[in-house]
Amino acid sequence: MSKATLAVIAAVSATAGAVATAAVFSLSSPKKSEAAPTTTALATRPLPVPVPVPASQVFTPAAPHVPASSAPVNPSGLFQYGFPGPVADLATRQALVSSYDRRTRNPHWVAEHITPESLARRDGDRKNSAFLEDPAIPPQFQAKLKDYFRSGYDRGHQVPAADCKWSQRAMDDTFFLSNMCPQVGEGFNRDYWAHFEDFCRRLTTRYPSVRVVTGPLYLPKRDPADNKWYVRYEVIGSPPNVAVPTHFYKVIYAEEQAAPGGKVALGAFVLPNAVIPNDKPLADFEVPLEAVERASGLEFATKLPAERRKRLCAETSCAVVVKEYAERQKAFAKK
Repeated sequence: MSKATLAVIAAVSATAGAVATAAVFSLSSPKKSEAAPTTTALATRPLPVPVPVPASQVFTPAAPHVPASSAPVNPSGLFQYGFPGPVADLATRQALVSSYDRRTRNPHWVAEHITPESLARRDGDRKNSAFLEDPAIPPQFQAKLKDYFRSGYDRGHQVPAADCKWSQRAMDDTFFLSNMCPQVGEGFNRDYWAHFEDFCRRLTTRYPSVRVVTGPLYLPKRDPADNKWYVRYEVIGSPPNVAVPTHFYKVIYAEEQAAPGGKVALGAFVLPNAVIPNDKPLADFEVPLEAVERASGLEFATKLPAERRKRLCAETSCAVVVKEYAERQKAFAKK
């Protein structure tokens, strides 16, 4: 693969397969929701425990009345009125740890941990959970239930509820809208994406510990009219409030041993937010980890040395198993 090809891959979706998929699978017109959502359930959930901000990310401006140098200006004096941001709302809950993007009203990333034990326990039931606006997010930056109402998009879990049956509290955690993004329903969220989530769970039959980071992407597409690249995405809500991602990524860390220090099989995948045929090979969506980093602005596995890394799809078969999720999830989408 040439350097020029790699550059396009990193900028768009990191592999020719993913780029082709994004072009071929145009967004369908998802069915509209049939019932208005409510906030009657789970209103008394406790707020998440804040995650400490690393010291390296804490900015300490110079005192506003003392210039940092002999220069005749002191731009940091602005901070006497407050720091403008951006602020990524970090939250840790039983089921997940997340970083929220106030601008798009979607998460930057959501991290989860799956083990054979967590999947074996059945103490949570999805029918007892309800979608809920996240009270830990300032109201003016929240994704709202009404934004999704009749939008034509599903409230797409980033950490799936099916991964968190080990506790009703954990199950409830996955229903905050800060764990959601607008996703195409039939053909994606209720189909191929659900099969992909099942693939992650099935990894626990081989690996004792599986960690997954999931999030949205907003990737450029070439406009045939002028041959230039543009980032364009829909925004749902009235007034417009929640961005509709063009793609989604998952970064998978399949740990060969539960204790720290072992080998880790890494897998990075980018899928378009579009209808995907169930016979499409999952391996077509595998991308270099660096490509997800460039597209998302995030870093993954920076502390994992090369000698401990393996490629997931070289260690195990990266293939989905098609299951009939559609009818069951259609019912849940109406909640």
